[in-house]
Amino acid sequence: MWLHEGGVDVSHETVRFWWHRFGPLLAGEIRKRRIEGLKSSRWRWHLDEMFVKINGEQHYLWRAVDHEGEVLESFVTKTRDKKAALKFLRKAMKKHGRADVLVTDKLRSYGAALKDLGMADRQETGRWLNNRAENSHLPFRRRERAMQRFRRMRSLQKFAAVHASVSNHFIQERSLSSRDIFKTNRTAALAERRGLCAG
Repeated sequence: MWLHEGGVDVSHETVRFWWHRFGPLLAGEIRKRRIEGLKSSRWRWHLDEMFVKINGEQHYLWRAVDHEGEVLESFVTKTRDKKAALKFLRKAMKKHGRADVLVTDKLRSYGAALKDLGMADRQETGRWLNNRAENSHLPFRRRERAMQRFRRMRSLQKFAAVHASVSNHFIQERSLSSRDIFKTNRTAALAERRGLCAG
């Protein structure tokens, strides 16, 4: 969008190269600023895993979403067991601290991992409680279809991390704010991105 505004015409390959080169750097900076401002033990996390195929083989993308619908962490594994759940939870807690409540589905791996971490009493499960995490999968699925799936675990992990950070930054809950507030927030997000690119 901002390239078009400046009268610059580039090919898809150039954009893809830039995404690989600069996407993780920008996403890392956005994530760092957000974590510094919002790290809190009062968060309610929604944890879920989704099936993703890499070269026809099934893998699992674990995701932690906060109570506002922002993706905190994404982690790709080949299995969906206690060991994978522990690794995912430790990675999320290292960056964001410990959540007060963890909402999960009824996958036993979560219960076993949380028991090992001494957080079994913080787990909540229920039929509709985890809709926040389920709904957050939709933008990722749209991008996955557009990219015609993935070929390597590493590229999926990289894409998931960058996509989450950028989506959190730009996608606002339209139902929660008026048009004026939405436009103000979007303008602020664009200004911050320009600041990141210039810095």
